[in-house]
Amino acid sequence: MVSGSDSSEGVGMIISLAAALFVGFGSSEGYAAELGLKSMELIVVTLIIGFLLSLLFLAPRFITSDQTKKVHSDASTKVLKAYNKAEVCLHNKRTDCWIIIKEKVYDVTPYVEEHPGGDAILAHAGDDSTEGFFGPQHATRVFDMIDDFYIGELEK
Repeated sequence: MVSGSDSSEGVGMIISLAAALFVGFGSSEGYAAELGLKSMELIVVTLIIGFLLSLLFLAPRFITSDQTKKVHSDASTKVLKAYNKAEVCLHNKRTDCWIIIKEKVYDVTPYVEEHPGGDAILAHAGDDSTEGFFGPQHATRVFDMIDDFYIGELEK
């Protein structure tokens, strides 16, 4: 990522180059006298703005993957497998809560305390929650969130 001092040096370099072009590389009878000070200021400001805008497009390329923040649940680190109904039924507590939605098994334990509906999520803990999940009380964002808790399929 470009640091503040690097960008200051870059802006200084652009101003120096622009001044050298308009002053004629040291001659006192350069273009600056012909164009006038206002025109030179306008061009320098335009160059600076162009440089800063280019930083907006180039800076994200310098960010490494460890600098970006990504949020994942513990479920993404587990090996996905098939679970039978009896196995899912054992996970029916606040501290160990699995649910079934459309033949898929989800470990929602980390979400139980955050659930806006309070203990309603526990009503079908260890059981099929498909009907409750697709009820009118859920906002559409819940359909994206649930994928973070997916741990496997329900055996048929």
